[in-house]
Amino acid sequence: MYNSGKKGVYVSQKAVVILSGGMDSTLCGYLAKEMGYDIIALHFNYHQRTQAKELEAFEAICGELKPIETYVIDLDFFAQVGASALIDSSIAVPMGGIGEGVPVTYVPFRNGIFLSIATAITEKHAATAIFIGVVQEDSSGYPDCHEHYIQNMQQAINSGTKEETKIEICMPLVHLKKSQIVQEALRLNVPLHYTWSCYQNQDKACGVCDSCRLRLKGFEEANVRDAIEYL
Repeated sequence: MYNSGKKGVYVSQKAVVILSGGMDSTLCGYLAKEMGYDIIALHFNYHQRTQAKELEAFEAICGELKPIETYVIDLDFFAQVGASALIDSSIAVPMGGIGEGVPVTYVPFRNGIFLSIATAITEKHAATAIFIGVVQEDSSGYPDCHEHYIQNMQQAINSGTKEETKIEICMPLVHLKKSQIVQEALRLNVPLHYTWSCYQNQDKACGVCDSCRLRLKGFEEANVRDAIEYL
């Protein structure tokens, strides 16, 4: 990344990448790297069912991506909030296919909380961007994955930080289909075998939860075999 005001002078810029360990967020990290950013990788443990597996995936991906710094933030209060099948074991993860409306796997305002914490880290490091792997067109219907919501969050963030802080929330996947995400990941040699998408299991992916179905559909439409193991 070059400073346009001084010809030939390299200016390093930093970006915070919210990295769950899933396919979408991992691709965001590689896209940020391709764009020339120094990456600060940020992972959240929020009492989700597959917390241990997602952290394992995050650590493996960081081993390949080589961020300049990593953060693992524990958000245990999500367990008290509940209201989602991802964090409340009394609510079953849907296995019958993707339906209409907002599914019970939606975690209330999760991305808003994630972006708020990412903003604090971004401002601390004088970084200029936050990358988040929201997907609007091929998502499970989560309201906090829509482009207009992220744009509104960006406006609020820049209103509530120091005057010299200018943060762009980058959502490069927001209008992509899962098959396009697979293809772009292959182009960048993303280690998809490290990534984890299943909502239910931590050993072999269930293959029938919403997230597994979307992932498998993406690989099928891209005519590529998924490298992770399924039941």
